[in-house]
Amino acid sequence: MKAQITCLALILCLFAMPGFAQEKTKKQLKEEKKLEKQKQIEEMVNAKTFVFNARTALPQGYKSVNISTSSYFMRFNPDMILSELPYYGKAYSGSGYGGESGIKFEAKPEEMKIEKGKKNYNISAVVKANNDTYRISLTLGFEGSGSLNITSNNRSSISFQGEVAAPVKTEEKE
Repeated sequence: MKAQITCLALILCLFAMPGFAQEKTKKQLKEEKKLEKQKQIEEMVNAKTFVFNARTALPQGYKSVNISTSSYFMRFNPDMILSELPYYGKAYSGSGYGGESGIKFEAKPEEMKIEKGKKNYNISAVVKANNDTYRISLTLGFEGSGSLNITSNNRSSISFQGEVAAPVKTEEKE
């Protein structure tokens, strides 16, 4: 009788073991999610089609400004860069008071270069718009976080911290 119970318990354990062996640990699931995110970022960067969503503005010589409650972004396409970013800092000759504030433009980049490093992508572009030349430098981590630096002829430079995402497709009205 004792041998039958032991044998039955052993058989039940053998059937239960494969179920536990198939489950992935939290660490494995997290790693898979991380690799999937890296793959998505790589596809967007290679296609030169993505949106940088700014969360913090870092003006030169001033305190950082939390802008996460607003929708500030820079949208990259191979043939167009659209910027809807705020500006905090000093303006130089050529940019009077009043008028358009912020770094707002939609223009074709004259130059756009993407380099892949060991830990991040370095994306640089030059855009001429609104009687100014903007030199854009985006350092983008493989998981989507990034730092955007904008240098202008008429203003002091400013940086932004944020994340990169896929552009939201808008349906065209007929």
